[in-house]
Amino acid sequence: MCGEKLVRLDGESDTFCVNDQCPGQRVQRISHFASRGAMDIEHLGERTVYQFVQAGLLHDVADIYSLDYTKVSEFEGWADISVTNLQAAVEASKSRPLANLLVGLSIRHLGATGSQILARQLRHLDRILDASAEELSGVEGIGPIIGASVQRFFATPGNREVVERLRAVGLNFEGPAAPELPQNLVGLSIVVTGTLEGWSREQAEEAIKSRGGKSPSSVSKKTTAVVVGTEPGAAKVTKAAELGVPVLDEAGFARLLETGELPGVSA
Repeated sequence: MCGEKLVRLDGESDTFCVNDQCPGQRVQRISHFASRGAMDIEHLGERTVYQFVQAGLLHDVADIYSLDYTKVSEFEGWADISVTNLQAAVEASKSRPLANLLVGLSIRHLGATGSQILARQLRHLDRILDASAEELSGVEGIGPIIGASVQRFFATPGNREVVERLRAVGLNFEGPAAPELPQNLVGLSIVVTGTLEGWSREQAEEAIKSRGGKSPSSVSKKTTAVVVGTEPGAAKVTKAAELGVPVLDEAGFARLLETGELPGVSA
């Protein structure tokens, strides 16, 4: 759309525009920010964003919070009730969770799961802003590619300026408070393998760690128990059997989290 050459990075399959001022990118970034999976701003769909960008009302996501509603009311189809509804939706979005804001910022490689992890582990956007690529990569479930991308995004002056404008209008920068959980798994090493119905892999590992336990990726003599879901890793199950490590199903895992004690197990 902007006439710039598209870029395909080494080792990646997608081809994309790198011109931040591209009008097509601008519309997509703002539309994504307002989408249901991000800040969930009703009445601000892609067609409306395109209309507002073309009219010069929106240049970046922070402009959403300083919209000139008098000018909006001059557009065809924007009666007083429509303008009022949009204004209320924009205001309501300020209280969305930090994870939603991270999703909305369109950080390359950072999806909904990674955003949830960063919000839960670091608990404030300022801690994410100040973290090095190595610190971000060290967060369980993030890794070097996402960590480097997040650090690079927030190191870009233009992106930091947008963040500060979002801060100024009162968006929620705080993640969920740390739950007060009993530290009943201290000294225990619990390996999770396979798919659990009640937890994602990251959630299961976090449930163990937040109670003081460890959740390594491999089975060893130090392993206290192995939690086995559907389609588990055959090597882990075999190793557990060889070492006599107790095997727990999902119900047993739930009891372990609650009591800190191994329930009746099968080897």
